Amino acid sequence: MSSQARGLNNFISDLRNSKSREEESNRVEVELAKIRKKFNPGDSKLAADGSNPSLSSYQRKKYVWKLVYIHVLGYEVDFGHAEVLALVRSAKYSEKVVGYAALSLLLRGSDPVMASVIGTLKADLTAGPGDAARGKKAKGAVKNDAVQCLALCSLANIAGLELIQAMHVEVQRVLVAPSSTEQVRKKAALCLLRLTRTSPNLLSGREFAPRVANLLQDQHLGVLTSVMSLLSCLASQQTPEYEGLIPHVVHILSKLVMKKNCARDYLYYRTPSPWLQIKLLKFLQLYPNAIENNTAEYTSQLINVVSKIMIETDVSESINKSNADHAILFEAVNLIVVWGPTCPVEMREGAMKILGKFISVREPNIRYLGLMTMAKLAQIEGSVEGAKKHQATVLVSLKDADISVRRRALDLLFVICDTDNAERIVDELVAHLVVADASIREEMVLKIAILAEKYATDLRWYVDTILKLISISGDYVSDPIWHRVVQIVTNHPQGDLQGYAAATLFVAVSPHRAHETTVRIAAYILGEFGFLIAERPGMSGEEQFRVLHQHWFTVDMQTRAILISTYAKLANLYEECRPLVAPVFARSKNSVNVEIQQRCAEYAAMREAFSPEAVEDLLREMPPFEDRRRSALELRLLETEGENSAAVAKASVPSAVEEQRALQMMQ
Repeated sequence: MSSQARGLNNFISDLRNSKSREEESNRVEVELAKIRKKFNPGDSKLAADGSNPSLSSYQRKKYVWKLVYIHVLGYEVDFGHAEVLALVRSAKYSEKVVGYAALSLLLRGSDPVMASVIGTLKADLTAGPGDAARGKKAKGAVKNDAVQCLALCSLANIAGLELIQAMHVEVQRVLVAPSSTEQVRKKAALCLLRLTRTSPNLLSGREFAPRVANLLQDQHLGVLTSVMSLLSCLASQQTPEYEGLIPHVVHILSKLVMKKNCARDYLYYRTPSPWLQIKLLKFLQLYPNAIENNTAEYTSQLINVVSKIMIETDVSESINKSNADHAILFEAVNLIVVWGPTCPVEMREGAMKILGKFISVREPNIRYLGLMTMAKLAQIEGSVEGAKKHQATVLVSLKDADISVRRRALDLLFVICDTDNAERIVDELVAHLVVADASIREEMVLKIAILAEKYATDLRWYVDTILKLISISGDYVSDPIWHRVVQIVTNHPQGDLQGYAAATLFVAVSPHRAHETTVRIAAYILGEFGFLIAERPGMSGEEQFRVLHQHWFTVDMQTRAILISTYAKLANLYEECRPLVAPVFARSKNSVNVEIQQRCAEYAAMREAFSPEAVEDLLREMPPFEDRRRSALELRLLETEGENSAAVAKASVPSAVEEQRALQMMQ
């Protein structure tokens, strides 16, 4: 922006000094009217492109800058496009700068006028750096690489589909042209990245991969960084087509890590180009089978590079250096996670030791990343034992002041839990639930319920655990959790689980104050299996009715509907319950709730409409529930955390205990 544009500076000052939004709006409207009149005065002839030829270069730039500023403030600007395009077509660099900046902000790729600028864009892109030297430079002209950079930046910002189709070939040519400067190649790579993100599969991987291979041999680290950004995007869209570039990537990474071959400008606190190292490692993570074939020439080189990253990375006194080094380290560990079982055991053990060190440091960011990465690493077969050694440290992180660290600690505990340590981990989580923040309680309850089910060698412990959850955080126990308790108790008639559940829930609802979720479970279980404890002292059918009905006036309609079905079953089994149940049905026939009204009317009329044998069949205990591949709790976990979560991956794999239960049900 010219320092002589006093009118523009005064206009900006006026807007900043406005005392109200209305005053600012009025000032903008006045200025827009003035600019519109300057662009189209009405008494002079306009040029063929619609611009006003009587405007000087200074005036045109000043008015266009004002339009840009007004647009940035959020006001609509729907004119002046002809003047913008006139600036873009100018041979002067000072005018092109203004024109391309305005073009990027004021116009969209779908605007009709964009078709008229394609020719100028192509001319600015394809003008070689030697073109300007062939003849005498015009006044104000500039090196063509600067003009190419302007065109590339503007094209990347606009990125309309029509513009992409017309220009992407030219951008590729500029990117791979030997005459292009490093600055232009960097801009071209990033421009092409934006175009491929807007229009996926724009490039054919088979044809473009050899060109990328040539670009990866560039010695300029800035160019390599931009090309790796482009390559990562392309490889994520067409992964197999770019697998042949792995040796090139490993070679670059080896030069940076093993030989420290890096220009001084790209050293960051003595770390060679950390951003490029991270991009290289992220690209390699797209190919989990990269080291599976040990005969590949680059395999040993890659393993040595990753090993050196893990060995040499340590906590530094400089926060900036520490952050850069740890960013590289965590990407290296993520690469080990991606390799999975094909990764050498020594590397996995080394990564686990490093992460064990990081989850105990004071810096919360490092601790967070350590917990998250260890959860991923622990999922690899044979690695969970190493993670279990840090169980005490993880339990301490569960009490961290940072909620995000607590969530990652909870995830890691979920992942390392198995049959051997399930009871201890679940008991620790239940104990911590008493003091846990409300923001994490629902997540803790869900994961505790899943762990208790997956690793309960005795399902009576599972029932007790869920009842503890309800007593501590009943408001955070969702319906799928108590539904799952009902399903498991119903589907496992072996042993005394059903009788134990009935007796335990009878005791749980005996006090006058019991959580509503406890009442719901007790109502269903006693209605189905209360007959198993009816002969025990103080647990007769009449007592079961009384302990349930004492909560009738404190529960909602959904719970009352469950109670009504239970009352009908109790009245069917025990003669002494019928006089107690009949008045409840009679009163509730006139309930404002349709569900309550219908249930009471149908149950009351059932004995008159059907024979005793038919009523017996209708009120018989429910059959076993269908055993789905994924329980409702696992689906809920998937919904809240997404498919990439370590906890979701762990929950989706059946435990040995679950497989044994499934076999027992089939027999």
